[in-house]
Amino acid sequence: MIKVMLADDEDLVRSGLRTILTSAGDIEVVAETDDGLHVADLARQHRPHVALLDIRMRSADGLFALRRLRALPEPPKVAMLTTFDVDEYVTEALRIGASGFLLKDTEPAVLVRAVRDLAAGGAVLDPGVAARVLSTVADGERAAEPARRLLASLSEREREVVGLIGQGLSNAEIGGALHLSEATVKGYVSAVLGKIGAVNRVQAALVAYRGGLIA
Repeated sequence: MIKVMLADDEDLVRSGLRTILTSAGDIEVVAETDDGLHVADLARQHRPHVALLDIRMRSADGLFALRRLRALPEPPKVAMLTTFDVDEYVTEALRIGASGFLLKDTEPAVLVRAVRDLAAGGAVLDPGVAARVLSTVADGERAAEPARRLLASLSEREREVVGLIGQGLSNAEIGGALHLSEATVKGYVSAVLGKIGAVNRVQAALVAYRGGLIA
């Protein structure tokens, strides 16, 4: 079972996420909180594989919680929950080490797949929020040239893969678009991340955005 922790100060949001995730069969919600202050203690107690954190909470926000989680010996993979009005917290969340961003009203199937991808060591970027997240953290021309140099070091196929990562596509969806097996795509993604020095798919998407692969 994939163990998940939810942190959001809206009861209705947590209830909806819990219902969707537990219906998947292979996912268990082991802890919930409405306050970022309690996230690290709950993680120590329940040892979740994945944590979904609201960026904005009342007494302690998702960034505080993310920092505390990243300091744990075996931190869970973390995706930040956001809305369409992506804010200044996004840049900091990426810097600290968030593995993805999901909309609070993400389609159930997308949410379940995202949690599975995170538990398997991947990163996720909801297609519905990808462009807004990337534009929020882009540094303009100052960062464009280094990104272009990184992309120039890739093969044509690798650049195609990075571009599709930047659109928020999963390995299976990339495989469908490029007529490749999911295992082959996984190999390309691993190679690409190493070549461009990206820790996860979100950072790779940012390079693709800065380098002009995606609008």
